[in-house]
Amino acid sequence: MLTIGLTHYLVVSAIMLCCGLFTMATKRNAVGILIGVELVLNSAALNLVAFDRYLNPGQLNGQIFAMFVIVVAAAEAAIAVAICVNYYRQLATIDVDTGTQLQG
Repeated sequence: MLTIGLTHYLVVSAIMLCCGLFTMATKRNAVGILIGVELVLNSAALNLVAFDRYLNPGQLNGQIFAMFVIVVAAAEAAIAVAICVNYYRQLATIDVDTGTQLQG
């Protein structure tokens, strides 16, 4: 039988990180960029839990740090949605390339 080890979790986390970075680099609207940021944060949380599970069995340090990452991601999403709503009110679009018009 094949057992799932630390390497498998790290590969999944690296794929999530690459997808998040690619999404942040290629999307032009704010919602797409936020999805990329969430993927990067979830990748970090997965790394924390995986390393804690395989390097410190029986302790919950990685899970506690992952909970902090989740709380930060939720706060970031709430603030970003508020910024997107304000951005949309000003410009009637969420295209981040038009943000240069918001000077002053």
